[in-house]
Amino acid sequence: MIKIYHNPRCSKSRETLKLLRDGGKEPEVIEYLKTVPSEKEITKILAILGKKPLDIIRKGEFLFREKFKGKDFEDEEWIKIIHENPSLLERPIVVDGVRAVIGRPPENVNKLL
Repeated sequence: MIKIYHNPRCSKSRETLKLLRDGGKEPEVIEYLKTVPSEKEITKILAILGKKPLDIIRKGEFLFREKFKGKDFEDEEWIKIIHENPSLLERPIVVDGVRAVIGRPPENVNKLL
């Protein structure tokens, strides 16, 4: 089952969802600002992506620039920060079992189709 961590207000997230559907996949849509991923879930997503927490943080967000830019935290602390501030999570993230991509650009999702 494909999951998309989705923000309906984000054009890239909407484009990625459309590409999935156009490719014949109907994903489980998780609006991560409403249903915040747990720290355990974030950790699992990172493992599947093969990335570090800073790799999935939106560094251009005002919140990041004001509170976290230039700060040095351990991975576990960044995971907690993402969980407590889900607007920092890069979007969309698409997970298909043991594979995952960040939908920036949306065409990245084609790797899962």
